[in-house]
Amino acid sequence: MSGKETGEETGTVDLQAMGRAAEEASRVLASLSSGCRNRIMTTLADALDEHAADILKANALDIAEAHASGMSGSLTDRLLLNKERLAGIAADVRVLATLPDPVGEIMDGRRLDSGLSLMRRRVPLGVVAAVYEARPNVTADVSALCLKTGNAVILRGGKETFNSNRALVRVIGACLEKLNLPPAAVQYINSTDRSVVAELLRLDAWVDMLIPRGGAELHRLCRENSRIPIMTGGIGVCHIFTDKSADTEKSLKVIENAKIQRPSACNALETLLVHKDAAASFLPRLAAHMAPFGCILHLSPEAAAFLPEPRGIETFPVQEGDYDREWLSKDFNVHVVEDLAAALEHIRRHGTGHSEAVLTEDTAVARRFVDETDASALYVNASTRFTDGGQFGLGAEVAISTQKLHARGPMGLESLTTYKWIAYGNYAIRN
Repeated sequence: MSGKETGEETGTVDLQAMGRAAEEASRVLASLSSGCRNRIMTTLADALDEHAADILKANALDIAEAHASGMSGSLTDRLLLNKERLAGIAADVRVLATLPDPVGEIMDGRRLDSGLSLMRRRVPLGVVAAVYEARPNVTADVSALCLKTGNAVILRGGKETFNSNRALVRVIGACLEKLNLPPAAVQYINSTDRSVVAELLRLDAWVDMLIPRGGAELHRLCRENSRIPIMTGGIGVCHIFTDKSADTEKSLKVIENAKIQRPSACNALETLLVHKDAAASFLPRLAAHMAPFGCILHLSPEAAAFLPEPRGIETFPVQEGDYDREWLSKDFNVHVVEDLAAALEHIRRHGTGHSEAVLTEDTAVARRFVDETDASALYVNASTRFTDGGQFGLGAEVAISTQKLHARGPMGLESLTTYKWIAYGNYAIRN
C-alpha cells in the first residue's frame, strides 16, 4: 500500500527508515508551488468521493468489531464514517485548496541601521508525526493539512479504526502517485503493537513535531516519554455557566446543542454551572428539556436540592472525580454556584483549557468571564461545539491545542509552519 504503509499488522516496522524517507519527502514538498499543493487538495477530495464505497466498507468492519467488543454507543460513534461524514471530510479538504497558503509568507520585515534588510518567512515544520485513537477522520485531516503546508507526515492510528485508516491511506497514496509525488510524504504505521508508539516517541532525529490525539493516558505517555516536541490538547472538560440574567429558552437550546449534537466530541459540554438565583426555575426546566434526549444528570448536593423528584430523567449524585471527567456520552454534571466568581473558580480548578461558555444578558458578566477565564476558546451566548477547525474557517484541524506555546485552539495551516529569519546585505560585516 502506498501512501505509504510499512510492515504488517503484527510484523516489524522500521521507523528509522520511515523517518529518513519522510525527511527526504519533506524537502520535495517544501519546494512545491502553492498551486501544486492546492492540486493535491482537489485531487484528494475527488478521490475521497470516488472511493467512498471502499472506505465505508472498511469502516463497517471496524464498527462491527466495536459492537462485538461491547464498546459503548457514544464511543462507537467516534469511529463511524457514513456518507455524510465522509462527504464532509472531502468538503473540508476542498476548502483547504481555497485558503491562503501560509508557506512563503513574509511575516514582517525592516531595514536595520547596519544596512541589512531583515525579514521573517513562513516555512514548513518538516516532518510531523500523529498518534491518535478512534476517529478515522484524523487520517484524512492531518494528511491534507500537512500536504497543504509542505510537511511530510507519519501516522499511527488506533486499532479501533485500523481498517478505516488503511483504506484512507490507500486513497491518499494513490493521489500522491498520480501527481508524481514521493509516497513517503504520507506514511502509515501498519501495526497495532503498542511498543511501536514508544519507539516513535524517540524518533527525534527525523520528526520535528508530534501530535497526540486521544485520551488522557495517551497524552501522559507522550508528555513523559517523547524526545520530540509535542502539541497536546483535545482533552475537553468543557463548562457552560448559566447566569441569572440568561434567557431560559435560548439557554436550553444552547445546552442541548453543546451536549447532544455530538456527545463524544472533545468540545461537548461536561459540566453545567447554574447561578443560584436562577436554579429554582431553571433546573426543573432543564431536566424536562434534556429528558427526551436520554441524558443522565450527575447532580451536586446544591443542584439536587432544586430537583428533589426529577421526572423522566435519570440522575445520580456527583462522585469524586466526576468534575474532572470527560463523559463522552449523554451524561453531564450539574452544579449550582453562588455567583460568577464561584463559577470562575470551579472552571479554574476543573477545566482543561479547551472550551468554556457563559450564557448571560449582562455585558459586565460576559466581559469578566472572557477576561478571567483561561481557555483556548471562549464563548458568550454560544455552544462550545463551535471549537472546530472547519467551523473556524480553517478548513480542518490537526488537533485542538490547549497549550499556550506555538499554537492554541484549533490548529490549522499556520500551526503547521514555523519561520526563518532572512537577511540581505551588500557584503555586510558587523562592527
